[in-house]
Amino acid sequence: MGRNVIAGAGFVLFWSSGFVGATLGSRSSGAVTLLAWRFIVAGLLLGAWWVFRRRSMRPRDVAVQAGLGVLSQGAYLYFVYAAADLGVAPGTSALIAALQPIVAVVLGQFVLGERAGPLRWAGLVAGLAGVALVVGGDLSGRPGTPVLAYGMPFLAMLALVAATLVERRTASDVPLADGLVVQCVTSMVLFTGIAAATGQLVPPRVPDFWFAIGWVVLFSTFGGYGCYWLVLRRSSVTTVSTLLYLTPPTTMVLAWIMFGDTITLRGLLGLVVCLAAVVLVLRRPRKLSEGREMMTACSSPTSSPPPPR
Repeated sequence: MGRNVIAGAGFVLFWSSGFVGATLGSRSSGAVTLLAWRFIVAGLLLGAWWVFRRRSMRPRDVAVQAGLGVLSQGAYLYFVYAAADLGVAPGTSALIAALQPIVAVVLGQFVLGERAGPLRWAGLVAGLAGVALVVGGDLSGRPGTPVLAYGMPFLAMLALVAATLVERRTASDVPLADGLVVQCVTSMVLFTGIAAATGQLVPPRVPDFWFAIGWVVLFSTFGGYGCYWLVLRRSSVTTVSTLLYLTPPTTMVLAWIMFGDTITLRGLLGLVVCLAAVVLVLRRPRKLSEGREMMTACSSPTSSPPPPR
């Protein structure tokens, strides 16, 4: 239980760090350049580790992990960054992304058979309301933002949901580090190709850019995605998706620490609501958990009375 809590807390913190890294990178480069070099560095580092450790993987597993990389990193990050470039406010993207727990639970019922009771649904709705409170002051986009641009955060959210369901459905026994190697190398090829085709591959010659790259590689890629898959494997789609409710308020606090952004009373209220919602969704009914423990104990071979001596 303790390890799951640490993994969950690490996921929330590291995933939130990606928004800070994007802010740092946007001061010196465009989104495509930042994404390309983020995965060039991550892919080369992980690839070198892969070769040094002489790792191997079945072709089927390589294909699955490459698909997860395209969805969870390629499509998700590209659509989020592209929406920002087109003028969609970060708060709007965060609010649309906050639909993920609800969408994941709905689809998970059909794909995985994971059910949600009334209390859990109430927590999911409350979490969305909490995110709305946190990002409510940042919902206006730039004048002239294309209407279709607002569909990009929705596509990003769907891509991450799809990757989550695929990973859970395949029940992959591939070690997390090995899977992350394939995912990052796939994203490296994808974003490098996009940057080269659009003339955005050359990095700016400023230290701030490389500081931002180091930030997103270490915290957002290795930490964020590593913890995301770890929490998913140890728990459920509902758990890892619900923890995403905590990333907007955590980002709010990190932005206050890093950039001196103002934290409003509404933002603090949203933080409290998000925390309460996550606790409500992830709590285990006491009677149900006790009943399961008793059933497990009764069905265990070690629970039978000792043989007579």
